[in-house]
Amino acid sequence: MRQKDEDSGATVPTGRVGRLARFGGMASGIAGGVAVGGLRALSRGRRPDMGQLLLTPANTRRLTDGLSHLRGAALKLGQMLSMDTGLVLPDEVSAIMSRMRDDARHMPPKQLRDTLDAEWGRGWYSRFARFDVRPFAAASIGQVHRAVTHDGQALAIKVQYPGVRDSIDSDVDNMAALLRLPGILPRDMDVAPLLAEAKRQLHAEADYLAEARHLEHFGTFLKGSETFVLPKLHRPLCTPQVLAMTYVEGDPLEALTDAPQDTRDRVAAALIDLVLCELFVFGAMQTDPNLANYRYDPRTQRIVLLDFGAVQPIAPGLSAGFRDLARVALNGGAQDTRAAMLRIGYFGSDTAPHHQDLIQSMFEMAMAPLRQETPFDFGQSDLLERLRDMGLAIGTDRELAHVPPAATLFLHRKIGGMYLMAAKLRARVALRPMVEAYCTGDSLPR
Repeated sequence: MRQKDEDSGATVPTGRVGRLARFGGMASGIAGGVAVGGLRALSRGRRPDMGQLLLTPANTRRLTDGLSHLRGAALKLGQMLSMDTGLVLPDEVSAIMSRMRDDARHMPPKQLRDTLDAEWGRGWYSRFARFDVRPFAAASIGQVHRAVTHDGQALAIKVQYPGVRDSIDSDVDNMAALLRLPGILPRDMDVAPLLAEAKRQLHAEADYLAEARHLEHFGTFLKGSETFVLPKLHRPLCTPQVLAMTYVEGDPLEALTDAPQDTRDRVAAALIDLVLCELFVFGAMQTDPNLANYRYDPRTQRIVLLDFGAVQPIAPGLSAGFRDLARVALNGGAQDTRAAMLRIGYFGSDTAPHHQDLIQSMFEMAMAPLRQETPFDFGQSDLLERLRDMGLAIGTDRELAHVPPAATLFLHRKIGGMYLMAAKLRARVALRPMVEAYCTGDSLPR
């Protein structure tokens, strides 16, 4: 085992009592900070602003440090919520959540060894010519190590943090308690369906054998692709908590920010097209838009697809509903668009008409790039900021308690992530012909 550059890491709390105590400490610390800040404002004759009281450096540090130490479902849910549509969380809380997207600490070598002893048996290191104890990637549910077999095969070994699967339900429930602190959510907003879906997704994502099946599934979809490449499973080392696959070389997508314009355009268009293909053809979508899940191989000019833990099935009815919505929205029929939005669940039949108007206005703004005939310049557009401002206005309306279906929200999380990706690459993409091809059913996987 190669142990160069090891550091102490941070032990993952595995017991329910220990994890609950950390949540309690975070909640009491945040609530105490808000209370002290509110009293200070009142003593100065000012009305306390809940958003400003929540978004303080001290509270941000309490939450991000606490969830980064816990890892698991606690951190994953925070990362999920960091890319909400503005309809669930106010801007101040989303800003806090966004700071933990890539903030995870790896477990120390001893805990890693104990975990792999339990999965592979003692003496597992003799299977390798080299195993890097220090991970090259650490995320919310697991960390990834490089290894080389005795026959020279380079592998990526993803190891799940101990106790993650057993703590999912309690972690989500404890996060829900944090969200119920005064001023974070509208009093009557029912986020129970969203949290239930989060639990379901997290349980699925923590099953590495299921992820192995998803990896093979997408490998079949994209077999022979000249655009995408995926790792291949190394089945002898796979367990429910360890995923072994070939190591695929590639650069971070951020390395393309200075690439030629046509390269950036091609990569962004391919990833957007893949989302449409997942929605309308594959019937399954990888719903985690973290840019770390994508890399680029300049040698082959192919996009490397990584991490298939967050794959969700797309029900035929949802796919058909979005195809109908895209079709009518492209042609600008306001009444038909509203009816399609209602069927998907953007609002309910009992949602006040003026709230329906606000949500539809936001949707119309988001559709503008898809309606134009020329390529949309993601790098020069302020659309995301305008959508965020409008979403904040809607999200802070304390009378609006409707939450879209969880499947729709998680799909929007992926779409929003692709917009951020294209904006980072300053890409120019003709979106209308891509969407029209899928609306007519003429497009096939590339």
